[in-house]
Amino acid sequence: MNEEPITIDWDSIDTVLLDMDGTLLDLHFDTYFWREHVPQRYAQSRGLDILTAKRVLTPRFRQSEGTLDWYCVDYWTRVLNLDIALLKEELSELITIKPYATDFLNTLRQLGKRIVLVTNAHRKSLALKLRQTRLDTYLDKLICAHDLGHPKEDAAFWGHLRQTETFDPARTLLIDDNLVALRSARRFGIQFLLAIQQPSSQMAAMNTAEFTGIYDFRQIMPADINARLTSDPNV
Repeated sequence: MNEEPITIDWDSIDTVLLDMDGTLLDLHFDTYFWREHVPQRYAQSRGLDILTAKRVLTPRFRQSEGTLDWYCVDYWTRVLNLDIALLKEELSELITIKPYATDFLNTLRQLGKRIVLVTNAHRKSLALKLRQTRLDTYLDKLICAHDLGHPKEDAAFWGHLRQTETFDPARTLLIDDNLVALRSARRFGIQFLLAIQQPSSQMAAMNTAEFTGIYDFRQIMPADINARLTSDPNV
């Protein structure tokens, strides 16, 4: 895993678009929720064993990947007859900010960049995570894909985003753990793209393919700020 500093031409960037789950927040909450917690509750509600529940749910989940339904709390509540929002509350202690994410956000503010969250998360999930983390206090704006009618994987998302948020794609940086979303943003014309190498602290780092990957936000901070964080992680 490469953790070497990456040179960013911050003078060429006005706007930073940031994904939430897997980028600013540890994806462990989401992966555990969908892979373990939901199957457990589904099995209990139907008198199934956990393996049978997973065999039933896995193809349903795969069919929805990359669509707004996959991220929609109301959709899964209806389809599975489970209160998904309530089930998420049961695991809220697993919602954590990734190391150095808030340091990075503070650095962006010091640099005078506009900081915009762009997330596929449903509004109910977003509200829970903001309540747990207070990420919104570091951001200039929050954009929820459900409000735009398209997930980030869809090219239409970026056109709708530009109608909502004024930004110059040639002077914009997107950081995301979703490679499909990054490819969609690249086709739209967003100039600066970075992929998160390890979205979940409980899973191995992934191959970020054609995108430059970062493991730690310190890799892209200006050298003077990074030096302070490296010498004193409590800064």
